[in-house]
Amino acid sequence: MTDPRPILASDMNAERRREATVMDAFEAIKTRKTIRDFDGRKVDDAVRDRIIEAGMAAPSNDHMRKWEFVVVDDRAARLRIIRSIASDITGEAARKRMEESGLTDDDQREMYIDAIPKQRSMLLDAGLLIVPCYYEPGKLLTPSDLSSLNYFASIWCSIENMLIEASSENVYGVTRIPSERDRVAMRSELRIPDEYEIPCVLALGYPEADARRTKQKAFSVADRIHTDRW
Repeated sequence: MTDPRPILASDMNAERRREATVMDAFEAIKTRKTIRDFDGRKVDDAVRDRIIEAGMAAPSNDHMRKWEFVVVDDRAARLRIIRSIASDITGEAARKRMEESGLTDDDQREMYIDAIPKQRSMLLDAGLLIVPCYYEPGKLLTPSDLSSLNYFASIWCSIENMLIEASSENVYGVTRIPSERDRVAMRSELRIPDEYEIPCVLALGYPEADARRTKQKAFSVADRIHTDRW
């Protein structure tokens, strides 16, 4: 039996808005890209706030969302927190590293050859540099079981939300996982409390006109789906 109630214009508009939202979210996911070459423009504060708000909307393992976000605008401060990152790695040196690494996939090798020399510049030149921090009650590097990593998993849900929202704003970027030296430098410079951990540094901005976009690997979704068992 069909529903005798009339379809209201407001209902139709709500459905269109819902479809547009779904489409926009999927498009933002599909168009997200890793960028390490920025044109120097600062990301507007309103855009920044939406990106962080999207991060705060992520699922949280303990429902408390004990996440904080340190925005590093000052270039001198940026230099201090990345001082442990080597600044003299050339493309040729990166290529040599790949020769010694044993990696054989051409696309993977080219990605590293492009990325390794830009580890400092991408953080210095980003239009928005965010250091996400999350409350960690245990020992991140010595978890007792998978469940101990719940807080770590939750902050990465937050970071992914931020990358997707940034993409919807035509802002792109890259994450960098800190080395132990980076972590110590950032914790000291940014005065991050001991009970909070640093999962990554998030560099975002507007791509240079000739920004390198690494070739992505082709895959079939159907080939990755296993029904009932692998």
